[in-house]
Amino acid sequence: MNSQISKLIFRHSWIFALLSFVALALNSCNPAEMKTAAAQVPQLLYSISAEPKTFNVVLSNESPNVFSPIYEGLITENGVTGQLEPGMAESWQDEGQRIVFTLRKGLKWSDGEPLTVNDVLFTFNDVYFNKNIPTSIRDILLIGKSRALPKVRKLDDRRVEFTAPEPFAPLLRTVGGLPIVPEHSLRQSITTKNKDGNLLFLSTWDTGTDPKKIVSNGPFMLKSYVTSQRVTFQRNPYYWRWAVRGNQEPNIERMVWEIVESPDTYLVQFRSGGLDIIAVQARNFSLLKREEKRGKFTIYNGGPDTGSIYISFNLNKGRRNGKPLVDPIKSRWFNNVAFRQAVAYAIDRPKMLNNALRGIGELQYSGTWVRSPYYFSPEQGLKVYDYNPEKAKQLLLGAGFQYNAQGQLLDADGNRVRFTLLANTGSRTAEVIGSQMKQDLGKLGIRMDFQQIDFGTLGDKLGNTFEWEAMFGATTGGGLDPNSSANFWSPDGEFHPFNQKPTAGQPPLEGREVAPWEAEIGRLYIEGAQELDEAKRKEIYWEAQRIAAEYVPYIHLFTPLSLTAVRDRVKGVKYSAYGGALWNLYELKVTDK
Repeated sequence: MNSQISKLIFRHSWIFALLSFVALALNSCNPAEMKTAAAQVPQLLYSISAEPKTFNVVLSNESPNVFSPIYEGLITENGVTGQLEPGMAESWQDEGQRIVFTLRKGLKWSDGEPLTVNDVLFTFNDVYFNKNIPTSIRDILLIGKSRALPKVRKLDDRRVEFTAPEPFAPLLRTVGGLPIVPEHSLRQSITTKNKDGNLLFLSTWDTGTDPKKIVSNGPFMLKSYVTSQRVTFQRNPYYWRWAVRGNQEPNIERMVWEIVESPDTYLVQFRSGGLDIIAVQARNFSLLKREEKRGKFTIYNGGPDTGSIYISFNLNKGRRNGKPLVDPIKSRWFNNVAFRQAVAYAIDRPKMLNNALRGIGELQYSGTWVRSPYYFSPEQGLKVYDYNPEKAKQLLLGAGFQYNAQGQLLDADGNRVRFTLLANTGSRTAEVIGSQMKQDLGKLGIRMDFQQIDFGTLGDKLGNTFEWEAMFGATTGGGLDPNSSANFWSPDGEFHPFNQKPTAGQPPLEGREVAPWEAEIGRLYIEGAQELDEAKRKEIYWEAQRIAAEYVPYIHLFTPLSLTAVRDRVKGVKYSAYGGALWNLYELKVTDK
């Protein structure tokens, strides 16, 4: 499994990453049925909380998704050390702005067709670089102030060259880790349009496609998908590692991802032996820890998770067809930095952490993972918002807000301060956060309405109509290199949630504004990627975090510990918060002992 894919693409899909803390209204499956099947072939049983949204890796914006087991890039990333290792490319020559990869001999796709340098060229030049294809992958490939893309050129049958137009520190990690897609299967969809003038690629390999027709290059390939029940993966006989090892691996012949209705359901299934792996939630930790020996499983603790849990206000001042996305009165509040800071001071994070995670986590102050070398800590000077309702009140009064006789907060024009916080239906973490925020802000005279809505409806508001006021957000994690978050911070990025720009095919906006501080953070991410000196790079990204902490587009809350329970029959686990339990899926074994 290529963990680099997760770091560069899926971990920053802000809309759908809410799924890490949410269970959708799905039907649970029968673990007894799958245990019967498990007796026939070595297989791994896992659980996911949501159905896949697409089988097209380029268009994917959600987590969880099906792609890490089925796609691989030119190089891979060690999930424990973060070091880059050979993948489909047996070697590479890094000359700074020029990188030459040498592909392994005899590479094949899951359908047996040859995988060649031409597939690499097609993936980048025709797909990732194609402006008619809305993909967040392109954001992390844009280089420098010109936002130019690297040049990709075939040198010979096994060598491909990537050239950056200017220094780009994460070039190797970025281009080397992205998934390669098959030209022979997708070329026609890139050159053909439908009756609406859109490329057929945009509707190619949706979840209505027979999974067996999805061509991949990872250790596994899709076998079947039963809506609301399960996704099944089959060992890819053409995966390059199996050929290198004499086709004796993996011991895991099949992997089944059960689509489970709720955390309670998959907890029951795991405790009864119906699942091999389960993400351990704080509320279940004590119970599972007591059962660890009897249940023949191990709870792995990777320390602080790479994810980010936050609250964000909609700062978009744009209009569609003359209609503001956000009520202009509320938009003025949200775009007032003193208002955002006041809300940040008004939230009792320690209490929230205890209530939501029973203290099994850490307070969060930045969107950068605490174990990244580019993390800027409070000890180094990062601004933090400790619980201080009095300071919050003073900030509001200083910004022109006022109180009426009933203690309700009004703006300078006498409008009652009231807004709605949205979250996904079924998220218990969001329920705790929403309930406490309502109480905390109520002490300041602010009326906050908390509303949990259907996942599809929420996704449409956040990623399409942009008609929302405040949201509970979560990303599944960041990489070691901050450039993997470029699309999250760039004002022109595909995923810039607090001030979203329309993507290809969406109706345009009138009057969208980018604040100076917002533009500066985007500029710093460009400059940070250009800087090759590590000490200077750190200073650049530290400055970006300073600005973000001052202007609080995201009010960071806390992050859980990365805890996962794995059956002892699964051998070879090398767990970390960064790579998880399955980053080395290709070398895991399943035994009956």
